[in-house]
Amino acid sequence: MVKPQVVFVLGGPGAGKGTQCARIVESYSYTHLSAGDLLREERSRKESEFGELIDNYIKEGKIVPVEITINLLKKAMDETMKVDEKSFRFLIDGFPRNEDNLRGWNKVMDGKANDKFVLFFDCSNEVCIDRCLERGKSSGRTDDNREILEKRIQTYLQSTRPIIKQYEQQGKVHTVDASRSVDEVFADYRLIFRI
Repeated sequence: MVKPQVVFVLGGPGAGKGTQCARIVESYSYTHLSAGDLLREERSRKESEFGELIDNYIKEGKIVPVEITINLLKKAMDETMKVDEKSFRFLIDGFPRNEDNLRGWNKVMDGKANDKFVLFFDCSNEVCIDRCLERGKSSGRTDDNREILEKRIQTYLQSTRPIIKQYEQQGKVHTVDASRSVDEVFADYRLIFRI
């Protein structure tokens, strides 16, 4: 069986990860897996043993325990590849978000997936907050409010930025200025995915 090819997609909340991933999927035969979406789906699943725990972490703007997130990601990749063996390329959006995530991924997925590189959506905190507040008007997401966003930004700066730096030291980061328009950002990604 083919190993999944993984591109991690990182950046602050509202940096445009989901928007750009949707466009990459259309153009480059990737499957987009959002760690946050998988966690929100699990949280709302009635028979979920982790729903309440996930809900509490999300409300606090904190990172859900790694075992839960990796289990959801691995399950989603396995199911996708079972349906179509040619669907082995994945954009994993919003993961790894901290050192614990990275260690957990390396422990569980070592030899089971090929981590290609990190797409880093570089965007100012204020632009991220403004985008999330705008999105919150129609998204129905409980975490798109200023109080939780401030916590999420702090968590991102303290926990995720060091992970991006680690990948940069390995030469495995492609950084794009995500504060620009959707089309300008995607034009940069088109160049990266031709590599």
